[in-house]
Amino acid sequence: MRNLVELLREMAGPEAILEQESMKKHTTFRIGGPADIFAAPDTVQKAAQVIRICREREVPFYVIGNGSNLLVSDKGYRGVVVQIYKNLSEVKVEGDVVTAQAGAMLSVIAKKALAASLTGFEFASGIPGTIGGASVMNAGAYGGEMRDVLQEVTVLTKDGHIRSVMAEELKLGYRYSVIPENEWIVLEAKLKLTHGDYDKIKARMEELKEQRVSKQPLELPSAGSTFKRPEGYFAGKLIMDAGLQGFSVGGALVSEKHWGFVVNTGDATAADVRGLISEVSKRVKEQFGFTLEPEVKMLGEF
Repeated sequence: MRNLVELLREMAGPEAILEQESMKKHTTFRIGGPADIFAAPDTVQKAAQVIRICREREVPFYVIGNGSNLLVSDKGYRGVVVQIYKNLSEVKVEGDVVTAQAGAMLSVIAKKALAASLTGFEFASGIPGTIGGASVMNAGAYGGEMRDVLQEVTVLTKDGHIRSVMAEELKLGYRYSVIPENEWIVLEAKLKLTHGDYDKIKARMEELKEQRVSKQPLELPSAGSTFKRPEGYFAGKLIMDAGLQGFSVGGALVSEKHWGFVVNTGDATAADVRGLISEVSKRVKEQFGFTLEPEVKMLGEF
């Protein structure tokens, strides 16, 4: 491991490679043990080199953005966490096309689109994630999804090549794309928007912001919506009907403000959250026959 750390520091720079880095600092849940190695490269080329080295040496690695849809084990992660976030977050607007590096926050992209009077991305303005992660999972909210606006992505392939992939090739569905199964890493995304009225776009963004503030427990750490929506139903409604609002395991709590959110009340462990998710899924299944699948990704040993 020492040789690997030294090699990665040569490739990405000493400041970009940390050892035994607490993942609490890098997830919106504010939960997680240490990653053996944490890499935050500041160029696409360095990111590609870090990933290439991991693959060549058969070292486990996992790519994250701002950690907004992620639960990391209390034991941490035995491998390399590669963060594509603030160091790779440039956003450019040309006509009705927005090009953003994978680490750009959706909220920042939405503001850039607003400044250019481009409509179509308002739905994503309050989603607390990056464009890279949003492309991977076809993120959506308030009737909009990434597949409505995504034109193409630039990816790092499993064999180390950088290529452009048109959105149609991604087979985007509900919280789904072929990106994970192809083992691609998103480096950049292009969005095709539409010219619109600045005031109307701004008003819609403010309306969605007000809905989020009033209905979601933004005051506590969470990973956003915890469960995928069962076909034809809503996870939050099932959880409420099961009488589980306010149900807790350790420091993990089913929010009483939004039943689809599991929140960290301050001292929750990953085991608390995992246990709560399992118990909620079990009780909903027993009472209503629906299987609630976690939307949150689990990283490490549980």
